[in-house]
Amino acid sequence: MADCSPTVGELFKAKAVTDEQVNAAVEAYLADPTVGVIRIADGCGVDIAKAVEAHPFTRATLAGAKPGPSRKRKAIRAAILLARAQKA
Repeated sequence: MADCSPTVGELFKAKAVTDEQVNAAVEAYLADPTVGVIRIADGCGVDIAKAVEAHPFTRATLAGAKPGPSRKRKAIRAAILLARAQKA
């Protein structure tokens, strides 16, 4: 089981989280912004809605005047990578 104390970005750098898993988390948020904790790695999850809410840049980007799909994805991805993983 992966250590769940680092950020998702640190898990990503350690190759405990894949690019596909982070992209799936982004897509999960885009499909349902109220989505709660999703599994991001073996034994670890992240509350995507909480991660987005805690990230001022992402909140501002999503609330801005017609952000494009690419900009939305990048902002959500940044919030997820900065979020702390939790046991899932």
